[in-house]
Amino acid sequence: MLISLHSQATTTPRVRALIQASTEPARVLAERYGTTAQTIWKWRKRDIVQDRSPTPHRLRIPGPSGQGFRFDPATHSNLIRPPIPGYPVTLSG
Repeated sequence: MLISLHSQATTTPRVRALIQASTEPARVLAERYGTTAQTIWKWRKRDIVQDRSPTPHRLRIPGPSGQGFRFDPATHSNLIRPPIPGYPVTLSG
């Protein structure tokens, strides 16, 4: 059986099921399965053992001009809206 895991996965669905069924402390399970206690807590909270979809839950919508967002190499941010025609542009630096 082929299992599709993302590249950073530290557990398999079988190990995740064992984590969810166990009542041992997270620290003990983390040491046993070679992961962190935070990972143990995460899998205990979930109802399923499969990875979640990497698709964002909220998709970005275009700005008021309909052009979407642009990337600003100076700040490494893509949350800058495109300039609005007739509106003064100020540069901070």
